[in-house]
Amino acid sequence: MNATRSLRRRPTRTDRLLAVAGGVLSGYVALAVADVLAGLIRHESGPVTAVGDAVVDRTPAAVEQWAIRTFGESDKAVLLLGIVLVLGLIAAALGLLALRHRWAGAIGVLGFGVVGALAAVTRPDSDSALDALPSLVGAVVGAVLLYVLIGRLLASDDAAPPQEAARADRRRFLVVAAATGLAATAAAAIGRAAGTPSGEGATASRRALRLPRPVSAAPAVPRGAQLDVPGISRFLTPNKDFYRVDTALVVPKVDADTWRLRVHGMGVVDELSLDLRELMGREVVERDITLACVSNEVGGPYVGNARWLGVRLADLLREAGVRPPSEGGPADQLVARSVDGMTIGTPVEAVMDGRDALLAFGMNGEPLPFDHGFPVRMLVPGLYGYVSACKWIESLELTTFDAYDAYWVPRGWAAQAPVKTQSRIDTPRDLARPAAGTVMIAGVAWAQHRGIARVEVRVDDGPWREARLGTEDSRDTWRQWVHPWQAEPGRHTLTVRATDGTGVTQPERRTDTMPDGAAGWHSVVVTVGS
Repeated sequence: MNATRSLRRRPTRTDRLLAVAGGVLSGYVALAVADVLAGLIRHESGPVTAVGDAVVDRTPAAVEQWAIRTFGESDKAVLLLGIVLVLGLIAAALGLLALRHRWAGAIGVLGFGVVGALAAVTRPDSDSALDALPSLVGAVVGAVLLYVLIGRLLASDDAAPPQEAARADRRRFLVVAAATGLAATAAAAIGRAAGTPSGEGATASRRALRLPRPVSAAPAVPRGAQLDVPGISRFLTPNKDFYRVDTALVVPKVDADTWRLRVHGMGVVDELSLDLRELMGREVVERDITLACVSNEVGGPYVGNARWLGVRLADLLREAGVRPPSEGGPADQLVARSVDGMTIGTPVEAVMDGRDALLAFGMNGEPLPFDHGFPVRMLVPGLYGYVSACKWIESLELTTFDAYDAYWVPRGWAAQAPVKTQSRIDTPRDLARPAAGTVMIAGVAWAQHRGIARVEVRVDDGPWREARLGTEDSRDTWRQWVHPWQAEPGRHTLTVRATDGTGVTQPERRTDTMPDGAAGWHSVVVTVGS
């Protein structure tokens, strides 16, 4: 009966516009309902997040690099906005479809709910069919709403005058639409404010965590490591300014009170399972270590230096009976797994060769921020983050590079990637317009686990001039440098290169970040005023 009544009045242009609005509103309500349920189950089970993660996993590496270059750390927000806009366009089309065939429009909404549900339950971190519930329930609510709205829009009898019938239909439509939209918005706001039990527990556990005193503390940053030059990077990067590059659309919030780490796999004699208190009860060390992302282009921002607190990873592996390949151990790869399913493969030899590879739970004097891996993350000096710095870690598996490819390898990145020697001009900035006279050219250089021995600066095609280096903290941290330049009016190109502790100087030729990190000299162009 309802389907017959819905066709009694011929749709007008206004009806079509309202149908588009009805489709968009139905999609909005479906997402709002799903968001509320995801807040009760797991934020990661929400359809936008689940579909977004599926898109990230299937995006070609070249497109990912373009997004990072173009949008920086806002790439995830842009992706989510793009998904919402696409869903809005599809919802609008379904509204028009429902104007002709109500059931077809409603079924279309249900179809997208199924897609969201499949994306949620196939996430690597999904362990329950309940993850499908937000998408499915949201889609059912959205489909019913679209069916009802279109029914209200074209439900008048033929006996009524056409204009009066149209006005009555539209009033009914707008009343239902307004009431539903307000209810969905209120429910979503209440759900957001209430948060999730797991999120609240994680936040409370971080707030309550008291970091242990290190048995081996990092020495004070040496005098002269931080140069007094305006515009230069701070020697220790504040947590709020430390770069973040990962694939997590929703930052995992792990409850430190329930977190456990498992150490298992090839060559493990005694498998370990530790909670955070047990981990912090071991010998704790504190180290200054510079971390760099392989996505960092020449002169890019994705590098930072922090003071980390944790336990030596090599000690933990030896406690489990692990031997490196140089001592006859069968495993040459250590695969770290995150709670969100990310896998990162690290050479066992690099972890156990004496460098300060850490399982860190402190960063610059406080528990790790959630963005940077709370409660525990891994880092290995001298290796790019994608092969060493697993965040939100929950498992360490000993295996081989032949037997297993970690997340980034099938996407075109190298399985092993030592950090390349790099230097960057922080000041003056590219396209700056300094006044003539003495201009301080300054920046940072890094070659973790090799150290920086020399930095040189060139103006235009002139000779290389050696810069003054800041005091070295350790070979695992970056090093500041400065060079005074007597700037003359005109347009000039400033270039920098560094030589690491092994005597190797940066190559001039620029290469892309793929497959194992960018190389080349950084330069900026400035125009000096008279």
